[in-house]
Amino acid sequence: MRLSELNKGDRAVVKRIDSSEDLRVRLASFGVVRGSELSVEACSVGKQTMEISVDGTLIGIRADEAKEIEVEKI
Repeated sequence: MRLSELNKGDRAVVKRIDSSEDLRVRLASFGVVRGSELSVEACSVGKQTMEISVDGTLIGIRADEAKEIEVEKI
């Protein structure tokens, strides 16, 4: 399942990030790494952007970035 498929209020564990090295480094700086737990706090109309929470940090993610993050819903 991809992060982009989750809805507001869903929680998940990151399984894999299939993206460029630049995006992986940026996400890692916010704590989005394999094994981290996250929750979806908000989604824009049409799900063009998502706001996720990882270890108390709110992060804005674009839809194309969210499609590159494989998660397991919990």
